[in-house]
Formats: sequence, structure tokens, C-alpha cells
Amino acid sequence: MTVLVTGASRGIGAKIAERFATVGMNIVIHYGSSHEAANEVARTCMELGARVLTVSADLRKGEEILRMRSKLADHGLFPDILVNNAGIARYGMLSDVTEEEWDEVIDVNLKGVFLFSQIFMPYMVSQRYGRIINVSSIWGISGASCEVAYSAAKGGVNAFTKALAKELAPSGVTVNAVAPGAVHTDMMQGFSPEEIRQLEEEIPAGRLATADEISSLVYFLALPESGYITGQIISPNGGWLT
Repeated sequence: MTVLVTGASRGIGAKIAERFATVGMNIVIHYGSSHEAANEVARTCMELGARVLTVSADLRKGEEILRMRSKLADHGLFPDILVNNAGIARYGMLSDVTEEEWDEVIDVNLKGVFLFSQIFMPYMVSQRYGRIINVSSIWGISGASCEVAYSAAKGGVNAFTKALAKELAPSGVTVNAVAPGAVHTDMMQGFSPEEIRQLEEEIPAGRLATADEISSLVYFLALPESGYITGQIISPNGGWLT
């Protein structure tokens, strides 16, 4: 079995790649520009016993993803599981968001999911088995002040997930989304220690999630025995949103 994880050079994506590596799957690590970080994740996955390939592509450009698919085919790697994890956030009032910033957030978080799914799902359909798992966000469900573009993009990912699940269900391919609450990753670096403490006080569980906890849920959705779960937006958020 082969799993392709986008944005796997750090954070949740890296932990997802490492989780699948523990069971000996072939791992394809996609990254944008963080070459050395991706190689470090690859080394960890190989130490866990996995066969690993790292590939770089601008996920906003279909031609680059098509070249990436050709490279994978040259190595005999055809993803049975696609984890659309790559994402970026921009913080600020909507009145201060530029058109370029809006386009970048929508393109990376939503267009990338569209392109990767469209390009890699035909193989899954042809073998009548596959898993597409989109990493969304709690803000795609509830919205977040000062993160309108990000919330809109993740809300689009959630709707995309539900719609594509209906298209692919007859072909044995499931499509689900994991929409975490606050997670200890690099994306939290913009928050001060006081802001982190305030977040933790708002969360009934009293803490932020770990990337390992999110990767475990992604792994569960990829299992063969999870084949009746599709079109779902599952939000591990410590009771923050119910």
C-alpha cells in the first residue's frame, strides 16, 4: 500500500507520514520548498522501515502535480491513500486582507485539494479501492474572527469532502475530512504564551491537541475496516466545539 501526504515536511503532515511508516507502507512525502525538512521526515520514516520518496510540487499548479504523478509512476508508486494535508493561514481583519493573500490562502488550502484529488483518484477508482482524507480545521465548521480567508477555504474543503464522497462511494473510495481544533504545531507560532493559555482555558479538555493525536485519527480513517465511513467531517477538538 502507498500513501501520499501533502505538506509532509513538518507538523501534522510529518506525523501522518511517520504514523503510516510504522506499519511498513510506502510513503510519498510531498513538500513545497522545505527540502531539508522533508528529507529529515523521510529519514525518520525509513528508520521505521518504510520505503520513501520525497517529491516537490507547487500544489496550486496542475502541471506540476501531473509531473509529480509521472515521477511516482516511474518508481512504481500509485497512491492507494491520499492525505491532503498542506495548508497555510493568514491572520488579520478581512479589511486588511489583500487580493493576493486571499488567492494564496484559497489556492493552497482548497485548490490544492481539488487538484490532488482529481489527478490521483482515477487509480483508486480503477482498482475500486482508495482513501482520500482531507485535513480541514474547526474554523471551517464554525468560522474564526481574523481568519476569514482560512475559514472560507476550510469550509470549502468540508463541502468538497461531502460532495466527492457521494461521487466516489460506488467505486469503493471513501472521502473524509479531519477538522482539528487547536494543535501544537508551527502554525501556532503567531500566538503568544498568554494567548495559548487563554485557548487552553476555553477548551474543556484543558489543553491543545498533539500532532500525534491527529495522525492517529487519519490513520484510522485509512484502514480497510473504515470503509463504511465516508463523507464525514470529524473534528478532534477536546470538546471545544460540539
